[in-house]
Amino acid sequence: MAPNAMPESSRSPLLEDTVAGAVDHKGLPAKRSTSGGTGVAERAAYYGVEANLVNYLTGPLGESTAMAAKNVNTWYGVTTLLPLIEAFVADSYLGRYRTVVIASLLYILALGLLTMSATLSSHNSPDYRHTQKTMSSSSPSQLQEILFFLSLYLVTVAEGGHKPCLQAFGADQFDGEDPKECKAKSSYFNWLNFSLASGLSLSLLILTYVQDKLSWVLGFGIPCIMLVVALLLFLAGTNTYRYSVKREENNAFGRISKVFVEAARNWRLSPSSEKAIEEGVQGTLSHQCSPKFKFLNKALLGQRFSEEGRKACSINEVEEAKAILRLIPIWSTSLIYAMVQAQSSTFFTKQGNTMDRSIGLDFDVPSASLKSIITITVVLFVPIYDLVFVPIATIFTRNPYGITMLQRVGIGLSLSTISMAIAALVEMKRLRIAQEHGLVDMPNATIPMRIWWLVPQYVLFGLNNVFANIGLQEFFYDQVPNELRSIGISLSISILGMGSFLSSFLIYFLEKITGGDDQESWFNDNLNKAHLDYFYWLLLGLNALGLATYMHFAKSYVYNRRGVS
Repeated sequence: MAPNAMPESSRSPLLEDTVAGAVDHKGLPAKRSTSGGTGVAERAAYYGVEANLVNYLTGPLGESTAMAAKNVNTWYGVTTLLPLIEAFVADSYLGRYRTVVIASLLYILALGLLTMSATLSSHNSPDYRHTQKTMSSSSPSQLQEILFFLSLYLVTVAEGGHKPCLQAFGADQFDGEDPKECKAKSSYFNWLNFSLASGLSLSLLILTYVQDKLSWVLGFGIPCIMLVVALLLFLAGTNTYRYSVKREENNAFGRISKVFVEAARNWRLSPSSEKAIEEGVQGTLSHQCSPKFKFLNKALLGQRFSEEGRKACSINEVEEAKAILRLIPIWSTSLIYAMVQAQSSTFFTKQGNTMDRSIGLDFDVPSASLKSIITITVVLFVPIYDLVFVPIATIFTRNPYGITMLQRVGIGLSLSTISMAIAALVEMKRLRIAQEHGLVDMPNATIPMRIWWLVPQYVLFGLNNVFANIGLQEFFYDQVPNELRSIGISLSISILGMGSFLSSFLIYFLEKITGGDDQESWFNDNLNKAHLDYFYWLLLGLNALGLATYMHFAKSYVYNRRGVS
C-alpha cells in the first residue's frame, strides 16, 4: 500500500522520493530513482495478420471481395470492441500487468494455431504462387476454415486484453504529480506510437512480401516468434515497473454504477428535496459540482430523503459519472471517421492488386505493404509534431500542450475528409484507364497505372493517425477516473471497432441496393466494373457531416481535471 498522506514539512527525504499511489514489484512504495521503465510489446504480431488478411480470404479461402471486406471489418470490429470487457476485468480484478502477461501467452497460442491452419492449404505451394492470378484454385477444406477462424478470433481475445492494458500500464509509469514526469507523460502517446510505427513499418514490408511471394505459413509463423521474444523482453523489466495501488473502497465501475442507480431511485422527488439539492449545489458545493447532467445530483440524497436509509453517493462519485457521460458525444461523433479508416485494410489493398506494382524486371510490390506508408508517415511526423508543431503552437495558444486534445482530434477528422476526396479521384482515374485500354472485362489484367498513385491517400491516413488516433487515446485516458484508465484506452480503440461494424453494414446495404435487378454492384469482384469511387464520395459526405457534429460537441466540452478519482 502507498504511504498515508503527510504534511509537506514532516516528510522525510525517503518519502519525497516515493511515487504516490504506486508500488514496486514487492508491494513497497515505488521509488522515483529506481522505477519507471516500461516494456512495449511488439505490435507487428497483430499487423502481420491484419494487414494482408483480405488477400488471404480472397486467395487461399476463396471468398468474394465484398464477403472478404465484410469479414475483415467484422473481425476488426470485434477485436476493437472486446477490449471494453477485458479492460474492465483488468482494472477491477486482474491488474494491468497480469493481464498483459496472460494475453501475451494466449496470443502466442493463437498465432501458433493460425500457422497450423495455413499448413492445411494447398495454396502455399510454389505452383499456386505462379498461378494465383488465374483464380482457378480448389476450395479450402472445412477443417482449414474452422481452424483459421477459430485461431483468428482467438487473436481477438488476446488483443482485447493486451493492447489497452499495455498502453495504460506504460502511461502509469509516469508520475502526474512530478513536474518533470508530468511533462514527459504529455508526450508519452506521441512517442509510444512513434516506436510502434517504427517497428511496424519494417515488419509490414517484410511480412506482406513473405506472405504474398513465399509462404503464408512462414508469414504467420514469424509474428508468433516475434511475440515470444517481446514477452520475454516485457518480463525482463518486471523489477523496474510501477504498479498502481487500488483503492480499498468499491471499484470505480461499481461507484459509477451506484450513481446511476441512486439517481434513478430518487427520480421522483418532492419539491422540497429538489430545492435542497439545488441549494447545496449552488452554495457550498458550487466549486465541486459541474452544471451539466444535473439529474445525477439526485444521487447525492442519503438518509435525509430516503425511506430505505441508503447511504448517499459522494460528490466525487457523482462527478466521476458525469465525466463518463461527457465522453459519449465525442465517442459517437468520431464513428464516421473510423468508417473511413477501415478502408485501408480492405478496398485500398484490392485496388492495389489491379495496378502496376512492378519495380525493375522481377519484383512486384505487395499491395498490402503500402499500408506501411501509414506507419512510416507516423514515424516521420510524430517528432515534427512533438518537437516543432507543439512549441510553435504554444507561442500562439499559451497552452503548454500546443493545442487541446479535442482540437487535435478535429484536425485529424478534417484530414480524413480530404483523404476520401483524393481516394475517390484516384479510383475514378483507375476506372477511366481501364476503360480506355479495354480492360473492363478482364479482372485479372494489370491496369497500366502505377500503384504509387495510392500513396497520397495512405500518407493522409498516417496524418489522421498522428492527430485523431493519438489524440483520442490521450483524451480518453486522461478524462476517465484513474482506476478506469485501461477502459479509457479501450473506449478510444472501440471507436475504430464500431466504425468497422458500421462500414460492414454500409457495404452490405449498398451491395443489396446497387447489385439488384442484374445491375453491377459498387463492390463487384471485378473492380473494373465496380464503383468504389461512388462509395468513397459517400464516405466523404458522411465524414463531413460527422465532423460538423463533432465540432459542435467539442466546443462545449468541459475538460475534467487531470487525475480525477
